[in-house]
Amino acid sequence: MIRSVITGTGSALPRDCVTNAELAQRVDTTDEWIVERTGIRQRHIAGEGETTSTLAIDASRKALEAAGIEASEIGLIVLATATPDHTFPATATQVQAALGCGGGVAFDVAAVCSGFLYALATADSLLRTGMAKKALVIGAETFSRILDWEDRTTCVLFGDGAGAVVLEAQDVSEDGPGILASRLHAEGCHKDLLYVDGGPSTTGTVGKLRMKGREVFRHAVVNLADVLKEVLEETGKSAADIDWVVPHQANARILDATARKLDLPAEKVVVTVDQHANTSAASVPLALDTAVRDGRIKPGDLVMFEAMGGGFTWGASLARM
Repeated sequence: MIRSVITGTGSALPRDCVTNAELAQRVDTTDEWIVERTGIRQRHIAGEGETTSTLAIDASRKALEAAGIEASEIGLIVLATATPDHTFPATATQVQAALGCGGGVAFDVAAVCSGFLYALATADSLLRTGMAKKALVIGAETFSRILDWEDRTTCVLFGDGAGAVVLEAQDVSEDGPGILASRLHAEGCHKDLLYVDGGPSTTGTVGKLRMKGREVFRHAVVNLADVLKEVLEETGKSAADIDWVVPHQANARILDATARKLDLPAEKVVVTVDQHANTSAASVPLALDTAVRDGRIKPGDLVMFEAMGGGFTWGASLARM
């Protein structure tokens, strides 16, 4: 059977790392308040010359190197972001140009924190239909540029970064590697719980992020647990079969609550939110790359990805590495 196999991972972070203590000098907050409520201890903030595309390009080059392939072999780039360099063209086309792999397909996906899972499922579908043989799937964000730095309830939660994977169509056996199943959802009626108050066709401005954290938390725990169960049922797997869960890194309390709801041991959950904060569409591939490079995730492991973001959008994918 033809499956989309993850053959390389990469990530990139801005140079400037800002700790909670440093942030407390600019905002009315404390390290203790942030850690207790979110688990976040630091985040990276893009500086001059660092954009969503530059981070995406850096992460992509590392993923290509890990996969052992040339950029010219890439026929598809799907980039998930809520903070593109420009309204258009798509940031994916800037990555394509920088890597020197023009002529293929390149486009952006906008599903906020669920964006990487939407991009992964889209690329998987296109590879299995023969649209391309090898793809780059990227999540990249500079969320710091849409934050209200006077709103301490939101500005402490987010950071910037990028993660990328190389996805290759391969003919594998039933128990071989690749993406086994993906399930995606959206529910637009909850838009006012997590959104940006601007846009080209409304205010003509970029806008700032607005969030009702308590309501988002409640929806996240329920939606993520449900979609994980859907993927397990579709694949005939159980929670006990999963070697690792790589979740969206929004809040340590959400990660804990979701794991408890599925009876997943905490040691099977990859957690990087303490180091990177919430990097939106970048958080899942960034966490994946971290766990691959430190040796936790190995070939043959069964890995579950999950995320929920503004919209609301949410989803999960199960893959054998």
